[in-house]
Amino acid sequence: MSAVSYYTAEGLKKLREELDYLKSVARPKASQDIADARDKGDLSENAEYDAAKEAQGLLEMRIAKLEEVHSNARLIDESQLDMSKALVLSNVKIKNQSNGLEMKYTLVAESEADLKTGKISVTSPIGRGLLGKSVGDVAEITVPNGVLKFEVLEISR
Repeated sequence: MSAVSYYTAEGLKKLREELDYLKSVARPKASQDIADARDKGDLSENAEYDAAKEAQGLLEMRIAKLEEVHSNARLIDESQLDMSKALVLSNVKIKNQSNGLEMKYTLVAESEADLKTGKISVTSPIGRGLLGKSVGDVAEITVPNGVLKFEVLEISR
């Protein structure tokens, strides 16, 4: 049994779209590729057929995995979250105390993390260190390079 994972509305929508695409577009294409390869003759020496069957197997594994994730996905109710602390879906502005650099991150579930867009996972070292902190708190976070100290400047939704 898989663990429950929490999603924003946007993240859950992306998961559903990928699953729908794989089922409605990729699966029929994989079947067609197998049929085309089968039509080319002797299956015992047909590398194209073997490759198409393997690709279909990988696709079916991906679909099964996404269906399992989707069945265990829970939508986060933002109205129930405490606004005074850094929690999932919080926008947190922090200041690195060693170099004065300010950064702003959105804390999200692991499945939605994307550093390019400023979304960090609550299971990452920084995300885990910020959870439960309030404005003015200093988070001491152990990272591979040592210990970093971040002051929480602002929390918003």
